[in-house]
Amino acid sequence: MIGFLRGILIEKGDGCIVIDVGGVGYLVNVPSNSRAYLKDEGEEVTVHTEMIVREGDVSLYGFSGKGELEAFRQLITVSGVGAKAGISILSTFTLEQLRGAIAFEDAKSLQQANGIGKKSAERIVLELKDKFAPAAGGEIPAPDRGGEAVPASGRAEAVSALMALGYSRGEAMSALSAIEEKDLPTEEYVKRALKNLF
Repeated sequence: MIGFLRGILIEKGDGCIVIDVGGVGYLVNVPSNSRAYLKDEGEEVTVHTEMIVREGDVSLYGFSGKGELEAFRQLITVSGVGAKAGISILSTFTLEQLRGAIAFEDAKSLQQANGIGKKSAERIVLELKDKFAPAAGGEIPAPDRGGEAVPASGRAEAVSALMALGYSRGEAMSALSAIEEKDLPTEEYVKRALKNLF
């Protein structure tokens, strides 16, 4: 198992790079928005890797951070989502945008990634919503506004407050996603969400 690679970026292809590590060229599939892919040839790169072995094929997948690597590992546990689809999703969304889409149960946004249809997007949300929540104190991008980041302090606390009132996580997320304003106090989010729930 190869945990990470550090070397010189020799070549870039369609969704992949070749890294020279001590005279050996490793072909690594990477998201097209990763720091490694965006570097120039001749620069040093470091990628955290996942090796996937299938009949007649051994492939390396690389990520700029451990968070992206863990997200990839979670995505490919979903039925019908393979490594190619996982890379496509991580090429389309930042890690925080992906967390936000899943937390807000916004399967429609996930369909922006190549190769992700309605059923796959719905399975991703269903299977990962409890495992793939936004980090505490981080940002939850509002998926219906193109991933614009919204401070978690208001919305995240509002979700907890609504759940304490007896609403499900899905109901709370759905009601909050309809609120376009950002940077509102928790109480205002709760108040507006309650109107959407009635």
